[in-house]
Amino acid sequence: MTRAELTEKLLGIKREKGWSWKYICSEIGGMSPMLITGAVLGQMKLTKPQVAKAAELFGLSKAEQALLNETPYRGTPMPPTDPLIYRFYELVMVNGPALKALIEEEFGDGIMSAIDFDLQLERQPDPKGDRVKITMSGKFLPYKYYGASGNVPGYGYKED
Repeated sequence: MTRAELTEKLLGIKREKGWSWKYICSEIGGMSPMLITGAVLGQMKLTKPQVAKAAELFGLSKAEQALLNETPYRGTPMPPTDPLIYRFYELVMVNGPALKALIEEEFGDGIMSAIDFDLQLERQPDPKGDRVKITMSGKFLPYKYYGASGNVPGYGYKED
């Protein structure tokens, strides 16, 4: 079985049982709902204790359990065709330069980690129509500049 086939199997069971992502995440536990959902969808991996809980929940074989604990091949084909996913790309294409400029002004020359990273999703009631609130929090990683004497002062973290 491939990881893609396992994902389809898990989604089939989810549909058949009428389970919500909230239910699946509460049963597996141990990580944020974003990571557990991502693991079921094939983009993340579960820890061995989580795999044991997922195996009990979904009735998985040993081989299927092993797949849930392996590092997956991450990402989706470009450009995305799903309108909701495409809007995230559009958001970054339009706002990316401003975000980059503001992050560099505040922190210095570097990047926001997508590995040491937290992502939360909330529903915000609004009389004009409920809103989606997404909070991203990533560790700042300064670029390091190496020369004959090592890291060059004044680069990377912004000095106060």
